[in-house]
Amino acid sequence: MNWKSAQKMQKITIEILQSIFCFDKKRHKSYNGNAIYVIVQLTTDSNKKKGGHVFMKKRVIAMLLAGVMALSLTACGGGDNDKGKKESGKDMKVAMVTDSGDITDQSFNQTTYESGKAWSEDNDVEFTYYKPESDNDEARKASVDQAVADGANVILLPGYLFASAVIEKSEMYPDVKFVALDVGAGDILGSALGDEYDGNEENYDVKEHYNADNVYCATYQEELSGYMAGYAAVKLGYKHLGFLGGMKVPAVTRFGYGYVQGANEAAKELGITDQVQVEYVCGGQFYGDADITAYMDTWYGTKGVEAVFACGGGIYTSAAEAAAKVGGKVIGVDTDQAAIIDKAGEGLTITSAMKGLGTTVTTVLTDIKADKWSNYGGKLTNLGLVSENADENFVQLPVESTQWNDGFTEDDYHALVKSMYDGDIKVSNDITAMPKTEITVNDYGSIK
Repeated sequence: MNWKSAQKMQKITIEILQSIFCFDKKRHKSYNGNAIYVIVQLTTDSNKKKGGHVFMKKRVIAMLLAGVMALSLTACGGGDNDKGKKESGKDMKVAMVTDSGDITDQSFNQTTYESGKAWSEDNDVEFTYYKPESDNDEARKASVDQAVADGANVILLPGYLFASAVIEKSEMYPDVKFVALDVGAGDILGSALGDEYDGNEENYDVKEHYNADNVYCATYQEELSGYMAGYAAVKLGYKHLGFLGGMKVPAVTRFGYGYVQGANEAAKELGITDQVQVEYVCGGQFYGDADITAYMDTWYGTKGVEAVFACGGGIYTSAAEAAAKVGGKVIGVDTDQAAIIDKAGEGLTITSAMKGLGTTVTTVLTDIKADKWSNYGGKLTNLGLVSENADENFVQLPVESTQWNDGFTEDDYHALVKSMYDGDIKVSNDITAMPKTEITVNDYGSIK
């Protein structure tokens, strides 16, 4: 544990204890005999020192904190005796914390919420969701604290923004199981190391930075469903495409670069690489607004873009609003977004590049109930194609809402998936640079 991390842990510990026991930080500076102070600071001659003190291992601190927090529930008149239990199938209490969106975003949050709630109702398990008061790490951590204080022992965390919470709260609450969706090793390392992180996951042991025993991290091979969407769009007859990303984070980039690769391959097969082009931009945020809508108006109305892959939470609203004005088309993301996008205009949605958030939630919760956490704890999985059968995979297109035609039928889609699964089609997940293509790709960077 480096000095900066130790300082951070000491600060967190003191603040928590202060809030629980009305402990005075000023007294902390001089009152070395206080039992609370002993929790966070020890003297030793055998380890590296800073000012004559050494900090205990994070997990030891976390265990002590967990004990203190449990005692505080009684001391403060809150909680009950069941809140300290380890969960079994009977004792599960599931919570979900939203990231920057809410449970109506038709994307990450809504899918996680609906899947978690439905599973809990079917299995007679209590389920609660929490929306942080603001869009920052501290607010998200506070919501996790509240969930634990309310008795949750399984917490669903959808989105890379929870990396910091995973690092801190997995240590603080070792008996709580955290299911972190779209949180990968790079997210954890970037949050833990800051500017010291060189971007290469292989140079680090990510499990040094959080309590891996009670965390399962699932990421998705977005480049594969992005590829399917780009391939389908060109095969369906669209030649002038657009990609509107949210923030330029790895998941968004993988979607976008996969999309470009798929469009390129379809154009090559049709012999029209000189006729297909992709306009590419990120909005710099995960929601639409007047500025982004105006940008899309230019794409659809002036440049002649026919279909835009709107990839980034609620940013689809700007693409849909602009498309509806001129009869353009939109491609959804994460879930089947046809129902929500088509509210702006009937038949706007060509297809959606989906990833199996709901399937992941249902599968993991089922196994936790069956006492099979050992299948998940400490694992960081990257989910993609697990079968040649399209509907069994974690990345796919929606069969029911995709606008199939003679150029690209449902059978063609299944054949595409089989070829990808068999390895006949290879999709790069390299996000360091735009893929080399025979079609024209115009990258405009970011709108904001």
